[in-house]
Parts: sequence; C-alpha cells; structure tokens
Amino acid sequence: MKFEIITIFPDFFHGPLQHGIVRRARETGIIDIRVHDLRAFTHDRHRTVDDRPFGGGEGMLLKPEPIFDCAESLAVSPREVRITGRATESVILLSPRGTLLTQDVAAHLASLDRLVLICGRYEGVDERVSEHLADREISVGDYVLSGGELPAAVLVDAISRLLPGALGNENSARQESFTSSGVTKSSNARAAKVKGNAHSENSKSVRKNKNEDAPAVPDSTCGSGGLLDYPQYTRPADFHGMKVPEELMSGNHDEIRRWRRERALEKTFHHRPELLDRVELSAEDKNFLQKLRREAAS
Repeated sequence: MKFEIITIFPDFFHGPLQHGIVRRARETGIIDIRVHDLRAFTHDRHRTVDDRPFGGGEGMLLKPEPIFDCAESLAVSPREVRITGRATESVILLSPRGTLLTQDVAAHLASLDRLVLICGRYEGVDERVSEHLADREISVGDYVLSGGELPAAVLVDAISRLLPGALGNENSARQESFTSSGVTKSSNARAAKVKGNAHSENSKSVRKNKNEDAPAVPDSTCGSGGLLDYPQYTRPADFHGMKVPEELMSGNHDEIRRWRRERALEKTFHHRPELLDRVELSAEDKNFLQKLRREAAS
C-alpha cells in the first residue's frame, strides 16, 4: 500500500509516522509513505499556496493550481475512473464535511493499492479540488481542526493496521471495537493480493491437511462483530482489592466467551447505543439487551 500525502507542512509527519505499527509496516515494506510539499508546486517567488475567497469572507483558501500540479506529478488515474471503481487508488480530501471515517471505511480503503491524501489548511480548499480532483472527502469527526495533517496521520494508522502482516497477530484486528465481518473480508481480500501470499496459503493448506483430524483448540476469544470491544485484564489478578472477574479465571471457554459478548453488548448499550442497530444480534443477545433496558428503566 502506498500513501502519498500532500501538505504545506511536510515536517509534521516526521513524528506520528515513525513509531509503533506504522514504523514497522514501513520498515518491512508493507506500506510506503511519501510526503509532498505543496509549496514545491508553486510558480511564484513567494511560493504562494493560498488566496482570498471570491465573494469575500474571513480567512484564506488553498489555491487549486499547486494541488492539481502535485496530483498530476503523481500520475493519478482520471477522476471518473476512480469514482466508478475501475482504479485501485483514491484521491482523498481530508475535510470536516466529508464522510465520517469508520472501521468499515478504513477496511475498504485498505483494499486499494494507493491513497493520495490532500491536507487542507486555513479556511479550506478551493472547491474545484473537491469537484474535479478528489473522488471522496473524509472527516475524522464532527469537529474542526487546524488542518488535514492530523486526520491524514489517523487515516494512515487506521488503514495500515488492517494490512496483512502489519499486526503481530492477524486476529487482533478481528477482535477490536467496531470490526464487522465486512472488515475481516476486506482484510482477507487484501491478503490475496500481497506478493508471496500464494506460497503462504499453500503452506497453511498443508498444515491444515496434516492436522484436519486433530481436535479443535479451545478458543475463548470472540470478534466484536461491530460492537465496542469487551473489557480485558492482565496480571495481577488482585490489584489493591480490584479483582479480575471470576469468569475470566474459570478456564471455561464457553463461559468466558459468553461473559465477553455480554460485556461488549453492555459497553455498547451504555456508550454507543446507535451501533446496536448495525450489528447482527442473536436471540441470546436480544434477551440480554432487554435485561439491560429493564435495568436502565428501573
């Protein structure tokens, strides 16, 4: 996956993209991040990237010329090709008026080969960038930031961790908050495109055939299925009188799975109830939610 970031503050990215999962993904070649200084695509001695809006108003807007020239230097495919899904790349304008970034959006973008991220500044960007260059606008929340650099870093992080090989344990992404089956499918689709994947899959197939008669290993984990993640604990089991729930210490995998599912439902019910309308719920889930609603009403 290649990220091309267009910004007037290229030095901003020296920090956020040099740590943790993103750094390891860069070092192992899973992702390639290139930052482009928008001022390098200006044609006046002052390297002007902004100007006042027509019709008056406060603040300045980023001019269209440097942004279009930068995109042209990157040889991006035509916008109509990108919009119709015939290209494996996207040009994204980071904007507070854009589509809200969700785990499903991140998973879809992770299935592409290249993302060009345009970081807005000042009062915004000339509308022609949105109408004739970007094929989508993305927002990281219902609030306003000073520019698109922080959202771009958020986007890179959210997408990178979904790419095959980025996490030490591939199941980690499946179990996280907001992760639906669609996210897992997108990650699997991406894995099929990774160089050398065929050899890896063949190896897995051989191992599976060797162990197909072996009993299944007990598993107490469960995917979030689009819910918030369940609470997790580590040692010590008793910290200043604050004890780990007994269910997690029981060794009973079915009981642990049930406890985790109920806690995920409970967390979601109290903190993000709107998510419950988007996930697939079993009869057992619905009964538990009815219990929570009765308790909340009493």
